[in-house]
Amino acid sequence: MKRSQFNQLLSQPDYFFWATGIEDTFITEPWPATGRTLDEYELTQHYTRWKEDLGLMSELGVTHARYGIPWHRINPARNTWDWEFADKTLDRLLDLGIDPIVDLVHYGLPRWIEKAYLHPDFSKYMAEYASRAAERFKGRIHLWTPLNEPRVTAWYCGKLGWWPPFGRGWRGFLQVMVGVCRGMVATTQALQAVDNENMAVHVDATDLYESSDPSLAEEVFRRQEIVFLALDLITGAVTPKHSLYSWLILHGVSDNDLQWFQENAITLDLIGINLYPLFSLKILSRSPHLRMKMPYASAEIVERLARLYYARYQVPLFISETASLGSVNKRAAWLTDSMEYTRRARANGVPLMGYTWWPLFALVTWAYRQGKNPPEYYIKQMGLWDLKPDESAGLQRIPTSLVEQYQKLISNTATHLGQVNDYGAKERMHHVS
Repeated sequence: MKRSQFNQLLSQPDYFFWATGIEDTFITEPWPATGRTLDEYELTQHYTRWKEDLGLMSELGVTHARYGIPWHRINPARNTWDWEFADKTLDRLLDLGIDPIVDLVHYGLPRWIEKAYLHPDFSKYMAEYASRAAERFKGRIHLWTPLNEPRVTAWYCGKLGWWPPFGRGWRGFLQVMVGVCRGMVATTQALQAVDNENMAVHVDATDLYESSDPSLAEEVFRRQEIVFLALDLITGAVTPKHSLYSWLILHGVSDNDLQWFQENAITLDLIGINLYPLFSLKILSRSPHLRMKMPYASAEIVERLARLYYARYQVPLFISETASLGSVNKRAAWLTDSMEYTRRARANGVPLMGYTWWPLFALVTWAYRQGKNPPEYYIKQMGLWDLKPDESAGLQRIPTSLVEQYQKLISNTATHLGQVNDYGAKERMHHVS
């Protein structure tokens, strides 16, 4: 869908779209103690079962899919390109009448990019990759996510040191954040240089920080501001008046870096917020040192976070990832409750314009890379379909009652949230014919 068309739809209060996606974390650097990498498409057998998996998306009736393409396979060496997998999967989604929101980078990079996000030419390489993808699908795909969850990327790559370039501490976090955000800006510019109808759909993990300890009020405020840092950087909002400006300078971000973002500021059309009841609420305390707990959040967090983002950026939003871990009943309750708070947010004037259950089927947790058990040991059932190992047939996709529940929500959207399905049906008919 073209940027102008999508923006027009997003401006209509009754519009709402449904999506899903397949977990596509790609960590190409082996964990030293195990030698393992983390390629979710390989671990869930999506590389070989992609046609079946995309058929499941069509079965749901979604009009959109957040769908990642593996840069490390497309571009395995400098100046080497292999688009076979991207061609067949993205073409199939279009044939099925599903608009892909193409996930260009999901944490991991090709290993030949030394120092990862800190390579001096990283933003150039990322923009080149995006430009080639946009040229290849020009006129057919217009929705692109340059980089999923920049803050989480900076945390694991720069704060914890688990992923390349293995930085540690807040200085390392901010070095990676600056590199990541430069890449996002350069990629957005490259996509729109190919076709000004391309839209960059920026997606980030979002958290809500709280504490009952008044002495932690400043820390809670800073952590909440860091949640917004990537979007603030790429939109040129980090000036000397920004709440984090002095903290950024203290931890090694230069005035020149911040000036560059102001000079290359990009406009946001649509923001995707990734939120999970098991991760997105952070409670800070002292006992005696700073500690953080993540209690299971109530669905009220959906509206609270959506309000924060809309108040800050004044652009349409959508839930770009959400799910609950656990039994089918627990997942079903989260789907029901999170949709209720999506409705409340919309009724209260927040343009929350779409909903994505992520993942479509179970995922293999990141602990696989550091562990020594077989992949099925690390399967976490968070999807609409469960993954069930079968010695002879591999990982079977087993439908749960959530499939029918999601289908009903989609088919009843016009009743509850406005006229959404007419456009989706026309698009499906158009693509299929």
